[in-house]
Amino acid sequence: MKYNSIITVPLRGIVLFPGVDSTFEAGRSSSINALKTAFRTDSFVFCVTQHNTKDDYFDNADLFNFGTIGKVTQIRSNSDTASIIATVSPLFRAKRKATYKSEGHNYFESDVELIDDIPCADPNRVQAFISKIADTVNEFVDLCGLDAKSVPAEIFFPSSLDEQIYSTATSIFRDIQTKQTILSESSVSERAKTLIYALKDLIRTIEVEQKIDMEVQEALDRNQEDFFLREKLNVLKNRLNIDEGESSDEAREYEEKILALNLPEESTEDLLKECRRLEMMQPSSPDANVIRNYLDEVLKIPWNVYTRDNIDIQKAKKILENDHYGLEKIKERFLELIAVNKYTENTGAQIICLVGPPGVGKTSVASSVARAMGKKYVRMSLGGVHDEAEIRGHRKTYIGAIPGRIISALERAKSMNPIMLLDEIDKLANDGRGDPSSALLEVLDPEQNNSFRDNYIALPVDLSKVVFITTANDPTMIPQPLYDRMEIIELPGYTFEEKLQIAKQHLIKKQRKAHGLTASMMKLPDSTLKFLIDFYTKEAGVRRLEQIIASLCRKTLIFLDESGKRSVTVTKEKAIEWLGPEKFRDDEALKDDLVGVVNGLAWTAVGGEMLQVEALLMPGSGKIELTGNLGDVMKESAKAAFSFIRANADKYGIENEQFTKNDIHIHVPQGAVPKDGPSAGVTISTAILSALTKRSFRHEIAMTGEISLTGRVMPIGGLREKSMAAYKSGIKKVIIPKDNVSDLYDVHPTVSKNVEFLPVSSLNEVFSISLNQ
Repeated sequence: MKYNSIITVPLRGIVLFPGVDSTFEAGRSSSINALKTAFRTDSFVFCVTQHNTKDDYFDNADLFNFGTIGKVTQIRSNSDTASIIATVSPLFRAKRKATYKSEGHNYFESDVELIDDIPCADPNRVQAFISKIADTVNEFVDLCGLDAKSVPAEIFFPSSLDEQIYSTATSIFRDIQTKQTILSESSVSERAKTLIYALKDLIRTIEVEQKIDMEVQEALDRNQEDFFLREKLNVLKNRLNIDEGESSDEAREYEEKILALNLPEESTEDLLKECRRLEMMQPSSPDANVIRNYLDEVLKIPWNVYTRDNIDIQKAKKILENDHYGLEKIKERFLELIAVNKYTENTGAQIICLVGPPGVGKTSVASSVARAMGKKYVRMSLGGVHDEAEIRGHRKTYIGAIPGRIISALERAKSMNPIMLLDEIDKLANDGRGDPSSALLEVLDPEQNNSFRDNYIALPVDLSKVVFITTANDPTMIPQPLYDRMEIIELPGYTFEEKLQIAKQHLIKKQRKAHGLTASMMKLPDSTLKFLIDFYTKEAGVRRLEQIIASLCRKTLIFLDESGKRSVTVTKEKAIEWLGPEKFRDDEALKDDLVGVVNGLAWTAVGGEMLQVEALLMPGSGKIELTGNLGDVMKESAKAAFSFIRANADKYGIENEQFTKNDIHIHVPQGAVPKDGPSAGVTISTAILSALTKRSFRHEIAMTGEISLTGRVMPIGGLREKSMAAYKSGIKKVIIPKDNVSDLYDVHPTVSKNVEFLPVSSLNEVFSISLNQ
């Protein structure tokens, strides 16, 4: 509903909400005339807030767009000034279209439109909002030390959610921007959320302010106490004639240790200057403590201390093989590193980034590499680091300053040539305190890290002999300048066979030992292990599998204690009894040749999966319907597939009426799981053609490949994982793009022996292979 030429009162510093009567003072002649006219004629009045609370004059741009329409219920004169005090009862929220000077009257008018309110239909959700707002206001009241009686009762016992929201906003907030944001929301739920977020933010601000006040007061008390103690100490020293020679002895001791480090001349001179400063100070001086802490930190750094590397390549290879199953590319790369060290005695400038899903062994492989190379190993987690000073350190002039993580890691390693693992480098954050990824650029740049300067140490530190290994789950989250400085090695998820071997060779032994079991006490057959991998885990790595094996070990201990037996064989039935029903179902291929249903293959972060695509023809007007929680790229593939088949309808014996009198519905089951990517193009094309021509699909075949509008089959990624999914599902033949033939080198040998791969370059080849005539 629209209101034109409604009497308007611009407000300064206050926002009115529907249902909350407000009393305010009006001093401008235009506002006084507007309020008196509205009161005398019992007319509606539109109250809207100014952006700038100090300006007497305004134009359209100076007013907020949202205000309230109400009635003036009371007016009285202010005896001290020429202003009036008015009480307004707001009724509706409205959006301002234009504000202008009224013709023939000394006040303003506006054209406004009422805002349609979107209620919250779920009563449980309404009650949850009411409780949350009340709890948050209680938290605010307790924090500020207020009396709960000073807060309107409508906040804790509201008749409606809107009443609670408006009462809270009026009583708690002074910021007009926050109030305007709440007022402008058309949905009750969004208003409630906005209010709760604002309350939480206000609480956090007050907590920080109170903490700062407390810290300032404590610092003032400490400084005052230190001042009096120092004065007393000086008096006592004068009375007792105490000598200051102890400062000289301490400084000379530091000088001897510094000269023994054999540092470059410039660094040595800088440190000796600090010693001379220390010599000139009283031992109890705060500045003396700063210098003393600084020199102690410098002396902790293992200057010129290098461990002797293992250059026995065969021994290193054996260590890596014993510690990890698979990961052939990783082992090969680090053996190359050892070989370089053997012939050049230089492993500098080595920054390797291991990229892969969680649980595939990125962190543990770094520890094994350190053992294989005979180097010290130190790990530094970067997840959540958002302060540049954590990498570079704080300047020593700051209270509580310490070196950054790089220098601290060298101190822990007690060596200048360790293997340093920078874990979760893709989880770095940044905020107003700096960008830690920028600080790492110098650390991970071989051209610069031979003279890395920590803000606290302030001396050049040679990091060129450090072997940096970084890890990441998502390489796209690594800043590009940092990404370019690293050698990326991908760790794909483990295949079924690799998980089985890892469990047999490592996990079972590790968990038996951790739980005090022997091989004879708990037997875990291969058939049970395969069952656990298939039906209780859904992961790229083996972390969840290890947790399940640990759970079986605990169940075994209880079983042996209660039954009095000395051993147990964990069968499938026993596993189900102890672990509960299967958590996941195995992917299955089609059992029969069907029309419009095709076996596809998909890559996920936890490995490959079967992805069946269904196409259905039904009477309609030529529309294409896509369902199954598909992403934009997958939808585009479906449209490209449909366009290709329609453009080549004559070739496949399809009448044009099929496209104009029918709709085609394409669905990918498991609709709750998001799906995206172009590699389902050939699968969707085959399903559409099968539905249009009634040619059934050969169920023993699966396929993957991206398509173009002209029917070309283009390469895809993740062939290793997809082929394993096909093998596990009993597929005998897999159609792949011809350009992916070179990727068959990475396919697991077990898969290569049992699955026939059919390279194709066009959709025509796909159709002739996969569809029955």
